[in-house]
Amino acid sequence: MLRAAWRVLSCIRTPAVTQAPVLGLPGAGCARLPSDHWGLPSPPRGLILPAARGYAIQKPVRPSQEDDPPPSTLLKDYQNIPGIEKVDDVVKRLLSLEMANQKEKLKVKQEQLMNKVVANPEDTRSLEARIVALTVKIRNYEEHMQKHRKDKAHKRYLLMSIDQRKKMLKNLRKTNYNVFEKTCKELGIEYTFPPLYYRKAHRRWVTKKALCIRVFQEAQKLKKQKRALKAAAAAAKKQGPTNPESPSKAGSEAIKENQ
Repeated sequence: MLRAAWRVLSCIRTPAVTQAPVLGLPGAGCARLPSDHWGLPSPPRGLILPAARGYAIQKPVRPSQEDDPPPSTLLKDYQNIPGIEKVDDVVKRLLSLEMANQKEKLKVKQEQLMNKVVANPEDTRSLEARIVALTVKIRNYEEHMQKHRKDKAHKRYLLMSIDQRKKMLKNLRKTNYNVFEKTCKELGIEYTFPPLYYRKAHRRWVTKKALCIRVFQEAQKLKKQKRALKAAAAAAKKQGPTNPESPSKAGSEAIKENQ
């Protein structure tokens, strides 16, 4: 009776208990439950732990850009050295992008895009050259943000770079439209027009606008009256004592005429 009751209780408890690793066991062994000792079915493995560790699973990282150079490409400083093709394969591998840091890789990417977009690759001060440099930086930030999604600083740098590139593209579109089209086509940029400014007209804003218009109209009336008084005073001075009318009366008549 006792053995039967123990088997029933162990069958009820085993689905909620997992095998916990115990330090010191050979081969990273696990502590056995009483159900294994009595020959009872053990709980299914791989169901509870993946659910508990689901927060640690990251999304698959998107592959790099299509126009990225292959890993066997030599670094920028060693591409134009005479006799570099006769060097051993191990040395070539050491001098290639496979063993280079991120800064060297960005240099090679920027040089390749410069050759596609800019007419003179040595000119780094033109608008299209600065757009190419910003595009390389933006793509690097995007790859970094896919691996580190909670990096707030790089996210801020990414948004600032995108805004700066938008301004440059806008200026390039105004100055040289053909180069603008070529730059967008080669870099794969889709330029969209900024939305028109729209402000919701609520009651407070309408009242404030009406008050400002009224104040402006009153100010214009006062300026007009001052100009009329000055003109009347100047006319009275020219006429001299022959005119019996006082300048104040002449000014009032001028103001009435203007109204």
